[in-house]
Amino acid sequence: MKRTELKAIWRNEEKVAHIHGWDFSHIHGRYEEEMDLPWDYEKIIKRYLNDDMNILDYDTGGGEFLLSLKHPFHKTAATEGYQPNVELCKERLVPLGIAFRECDNPTNIPFENESFDVIINRHGDFNAEELYRLLKKGGIFITEQVGGDNDRDLVEMVLPIQRNHFLT
Repeated sequence: MKRTELKAIWRNEEKVAHIHGWDFSHIHGRYEEEMDLPWDYEKIIKRYLNDDMNILDYDTGGGEFLLSLKHPFHKTAATEGYQPNVELCKERLVPLGIAFRECDNPTNIPFENESFDVIINRHGDFNAEELYRLLKKGGIFITEQVGGDNDRDLVEMVLPIQRNHFLT
């Protein structure tokens, strides 16, 4: 398949995706990368979390994953910095009683010291000192980070000009 054909497919996908937050259900059954992971992020979180604990999801996206945990809303908090997702969180999370704060600075998260038993952060930047400040004694931080070279071959195929971005 030629690059121009792939770009046309990509542009069509972009038009029909209707992505809101981090809901990628439009690719359900077509994307298998997460199936190859040797762990289950959700199961790991649930192993440590109980209903009495306060949890923070830093960089929650649209809150979809956080809501899937079904944690008591009055014990749940979230942050997000990407403006379209901030608005989505205000619509989705705040009416449920989830403590939501707009935040795009991992070194200055707008919550009090020692507020959380568990902090989760699937893919966002984080600052260890700030997390330490926010965690209660004995609290835990659970993350599932991705690397800067993830899907590099796809990015280079679709956006060849981006090659140097990965080298810096």
